[in-house]
Amino acid sequence: MINIPRGTQDILPDETAKWRYVESKLHEIAASYNYKEIRTPMFESTDLFARGVGDSTDIVQKEMYTFKDKGDRSLTLRPEGTAAVVRSYIENKMNGNANQPVKLYYNGPMFRYERKQKGRYRQFVQFGVEAIGSENPAIDAEVIHMVYSIYKAFGLKHVKIVLNSIGDMESREEYKQALIKHFEPHIENFCNDCKNRLHTNPMRILDCKVDREQPAVQSAPRITDYLNDYSRNYYEEVKHYLDLLNIPYLEDANLVRGLDYYTHTAFEVMSEAEGFGAITTLCGGGRYNGLLEMLDGPKETGIGFALSIERLLLAIEAEGIELDVEESVDIFVVTMPETVKEAVKIIAELRNAGIRCDMDYLGRKMKGQMKQADRIHATYTIVLGSNEIETNEIQIKEMHTGESETIQLQDIASYIKGEL
Repeated sequence: MINIPRGTQDILPDETAKWRYVESKLHEIAASYNYKEIRTPMFESTDLFARGVGDSTDIVQKEMYTFKDKGDRSLTLRPEGTAAVVRSYIENKMNGNANQPVKLYYNGPMFRYERKQKGRYRQFVQFGVEAIGSENPAIDAEVIHMVYSIYKAFGLKHVKIVLNSIGDMESREEYKQALIKHFEPHIENFCNDCKNRLHTNPMRILDCKVDREQPAVQSAPRITDYLNDYSRNYYEEVKHYLDLLNIPYLEDANLVRGLDYYTHTAFEVMSEAEGFGAITTLCGGGRYNGLLEMLDGPKETGIGFALSIERLLLAIEAEGIELDVEESVDIFVVTMPETVKEAVKIIAELRNAGIRCDMDYLGRKMKGQMKQADRIHATYTIVLGSNEIETNEIQIKEMHTGESETIQLQDIASYIKGEL
């Protein structure tokens, strides 16, 4: 038997209803902030991620699904959404759009080769937004406000927003030198990844899953002590807007995010629900002021976030929240052997009228068909026998109350629409 690839999952019909509900709500929220949907290819040039995400990141070094096509071009299944959206922004010259900043959102599968853990898969679905073309603390606050609104919309209470500034490139360079000086005497105690990153991207050492408890990490200099005046003022303005919007947040000077393109505002949303699991991050995002130029684009700035649909559903489950996603049909047609052909025609007419309906296809007896109607949560049922065909009248039964009403066969669609 051929089994599903490791690190992937089948989302079965009982679960897809929840997915559709969640994704529909996310689309609604994004639209309320005037963000427009963008869809990019599931694979891109490998160079896009090597340059955009960063050569020193775990994603590029260990997790990408990379392959050669028949033209010997190196392609990679997208491991994250921002680089692809920015590539599209540059390629389609969106900086020339009349409406600025350009506010985009996406929702689709991403791919990372990593160890399967609770709520984390090698193919996962990511929802994210990008606001490109404005370096204004108010747009940073808007993006974080959208994140806050999303978790509130699903009724989640045990979440926290963690915030930091990692400064502009000038601040980061000064901080980089301070980290190198700090970690050099201790680097032999660190993993090979950290050793390799010491002189290329020492901020990633703070984010290392292996060495995060090392005393040298705990005592490392803080980025907030190295912010220049512009970066410090920008961070204070972001916090001022968040306070105006009554958005609760915690500051964490060690929050650096994992990708090379982040500058200034960095944030994560974490679950504090009991039993959620060891990895608590639900969402991450931040500002990326150098990414477009890194990809040969215009000198524009952006900010965004991305969240995993799988982990959002996991958080909803951990807090015991029931989503209103019970699926049903409007009417189930119970047939007799001699009325199946008439039922097929009636079903077709009802579906053409936009009514959800079904009938028996296994030749069950009436009792079995009524049980089937109950299992699929049919709102109404009708029993179509030869007598109903002759008299052109039908008893339509509301399953919840058990009450019945006699109507004309040709009035079924209008009756159901009127009642629903």
